Amino acid sequence: MLKATNIHKRYGSLEIVKGVDLEVKSGEIVSIVGSSGAGKTTLLQILGTLDKADVGELAINGQMVHDLSEKKLAKFRNENIGFIFQFHQLLPEFTAIENAMLPAFINGKSKDEARVEAKKYLDILGLSHRYDHQPSELSGGEQQRVSVARALINQPKLIFADEPSGNLDSQNSEALHQLFFDLRDEFGFTFVIVTHNEALANMADRKLVMSDGQFVQ
Repeated sequence: MLKATNIHKRYGSLEIVKGVDLEVKSGEIVSIVGSSGAGKTTLLQILGTLDKADVGELAINGQMVHDLSEKKLAKFRNENIGFIFQFHQLLPEFTAIENAMLPAFINGKSKDEARVEAKKYLDILGLSHRYDHQPSELSGGEQQRVSVARALINQPKLIFADEPSGNLDSQNSEALHQLFFDLRDEFGFTFVIVTHNEALANMADRKLVMSDGQFVQ
């Protein structure tokens, strides 16, 4: 599903990622842990094609993504990759269902098609009573579940999550963690998760520890 080879990234004179290799199988859930400043989020952004490595190769679902033009890369990202962020990044003026529909619109689906897909995932996530509520009217856990629906709507091959439960209380964190595994089991989604939450990290099929820009044993 994902193969990264010899990934390097520096900002100015500071090298953040130092020759990382990573292979993730389809349907696998991989967690990445490490102290702040270890390079986890930078690596996740490169793996998710939001940033480019200075050196190295990245293949997702057999596609060498570093060879794509910006336009083709944006299309590939929309169709194949989902993102879940710590602070949800929902548009405050849009309702829950409108936020969830956005990637489907970008992918060229009609309003009706996008609404059907958004409803499907919001229902799965227990938000059938929250379609028309704006983010300010939702709890933190509900906002995060809307962001999960948004990540899933195009049925991506691969989902990246950056501290997905970092802004949630323990009860909502546990529910979100279990949700990832339920979604993997039902739909076959593949997850790469950066987290400081040891409970989530230890639930994963593999836990990788990052320190000073590299994976360590």
